[in-house]
Amino acid sequence: MERRTFIAGTAAAAALGSAASAAPAGEPMFGLIGRMLAKPGERDALVKILLDGVADMPGCLSYIVAEDPENADAIWITEAWDSKESHAASLSLPAVKAAITKARPLIAGMDNGHTTRPIGGHGLK
Repeated sequence: MERRTFIAGTAAAAALGSAASAAPAGEPMFGLIGRMLAKPGERDALVKILLDGVADMPGCLSYIVAEDPENADAIWITEAWDSKESHAASLSLPAVKAAITKARPLIAGMDNGHTTRPIGGHGLK
């Protein structure tokens, strides 16, 4: 299963709080937003897997995992990358592959994710 599919119904296994520099001038950043559903009672364990070992993903500007306050089994994942290529390269990282393998049994489903083009904001340079 691809990380993009894993993480956001399009996008994850995947990540938080890495702060690299933004894309070079003129090159668009790459973003993903999606909702994942954990099996009942497994959300906390799934979140922990998604957050472990995500600081060393080259090109990852932001990887946010958030609880859905209206659904005890749902999480939202928002990613910002310096480029689409950096995101694609992250799929081959051993830590990402391991997270996907470990998290897969805890996932009940995923909504369709959405690709975005971040243009700026707090935390993005």
